[in-house]
Order: sequence, then C-alpha cells, then structure tokens
Amino acid sequence: MTVKNVTIELKEHLKRLKHNFFYQDKPKNKRDLNFFSYVKEVTNPVFHIIEQWEHNTANAVKNRELSIHPQQVVSTRENIELLLLHSYYIDVKQDRYMNLYNSVLYVLDIILEEAD
Repeated sequence: MTVKNVTIELKEHLKRLKHNFFYQDKPKNKRDLNFFSYVKEVTNPVFHIIEQWEHNTANAVKNRELSIHPQQVVSTRENIELLLLHSYYIDVKQDRYMNLYNSVLYVLDIILEEAD
C-alpha cells in the first residue's frame, strides 16, 4: 500500500474514532474484562494500519519524498494511538482530544498534499 492510500485509510478511521468519542457512552467500568476484550478486538486492525503507515511514511521521509521531519512521524503515530484508546475509554477532556486530533490531521493532510 502506498503512503497516500494508508494515510487516507487512517483518516477514515480517525473520523470514526472521533464519532465514538463524542457519541458513545463512557464505559461504566474501565477495568471490565469484557470491555477490554471488545476494545482490543476492534482496535487491533487499526494498530496494524498505524504500524504500516509509520513504516511507509518513515521510508518516504528517509527517501526525501515527503518534507516532514522524522520526529513528526513518530509523534503522529503516538498521537493516533492515544486517540485510538481515548476514543473508547473516553478518559480525557474534549479540548485535549481535539488538540491531538487536529495535530494528527495537520500532519496527515501535509502527507496527502505531497504524496503522489
């Protein structure tokens, strides 16, 4: 998969995660094993996409195909993973969530503009 395709797919997941954060009820018990299993099951495929995105994007940065800094790739991956978990556990304030979300979108949009 190309950097552009993985980035587009990641943006689609982020939209769904944002919807979860704003419209899903908070879990009654964050330590509930069933809830943990559910979150693990639904987030596992996204974690694989994130890993693939980081690998492809880091290579594109290394080959000077993208003008972002390598640290932005690492930070964006970390922020996406935080968003992923916060979208189910709903354990941060809205402002913090949106700051992470907008930061991730900023980098993804730069990649989409530059990727061929």
